[in-house]
Amino acid sequence: MKIAFYGTGLMGSGFVRRLRALGHEVNVWNRTPDKARRLEAIGARAFDDAAAALAGAGRIHVSLGDDASVDAVLEPLAGAIAAGTWIVDHTTTAVHATAERIERWRARGRTYVHAPIFMGPANAAEGSGLMLLSGPKAEHDTLAPALQPMAGKLLYLGEAPARAAAFKLFGNLTILGLLGVIGDVNRLAHALGIPAGEAFGLFEHFNPGATLPARAARVESADVTQPSFELAMARKDLRLMIEEAQRGGHELVVAPAFAALLDAAIARGEGHLDVVAAARPRR
Repeated sequence: MKIAFYGTGLMGSGFVRRLRALGHEVNVWNRTPDKARRLEAIGARAFDDAAAALAGAGRIHVSLGDDASVDAVLEPLAGAIAAGTWIVDHTTTAVHATAERIERWRARGRTYVHAPIFMGPANAAEGSGLMLLSGPKAEHDTLAPALQPMAGKLLYLGEAPARAAAFKLFGNLTILGLLGVIGDVNRLAHALGIPAGEAFGLFEHFNPGATLPARAARVESADVTQPSFELAMARKDLRLMIEEAQRGGHELVVAPAFAALLDAAIARGEGHLDVVAAARPRR
């Protein structure tokens, strides 16, 4: 199949390399033309004009920066995209905007599918990682043979078209949240005079990520009355971390924010509950 690929940054270039390795003809376009032209070395055909890149393409792939860039690239092409052409967007986008975009393209008689990813450029180039997909099952079944070789693993999330956008945000929130915690560990280590490499060496033996599924299940079940880690004791531990960092001349960032949540829970009389009680949304 001939594919038109819009957005040849790090991720897009990786995907183009994978598509070429899979034997597809690929037309490429990027707002910075030189990034697209670099892919001519692997047999892609670069275009300076976005509409011209559509020539002969049976499927369009998009890997851009945000909602605004997706619309800026695709909307001017609305009249040029042939009926029956699939549009597969790998961009991380807002859930409500994704739902609106899907409906807008369906009204035009085009099938727009959101398929965000968890992978780096090297994974995209070798076809290893995770790609999310949601929408009508028939669309998934039609696209799966084409998308699975691009990703390694394709996870179908159900009929609601914008669910994939939501789950992509869930994953990225977790990744970025963990990075914020690692930053606090780094600050605390510096405050205590322990090299960061030695502090991080703990994670070669202690993997807190392994507890995520169990803790998430407990949050979901709302089972907080039989604590394994009492909320008040967790707040005490956060106090120790914050105070030790301050004593060494550093301010933690994530720990105080979570401490404020625990303070509010204690003020509601929840100090005796499991700490996961603080993760419950309050209306």
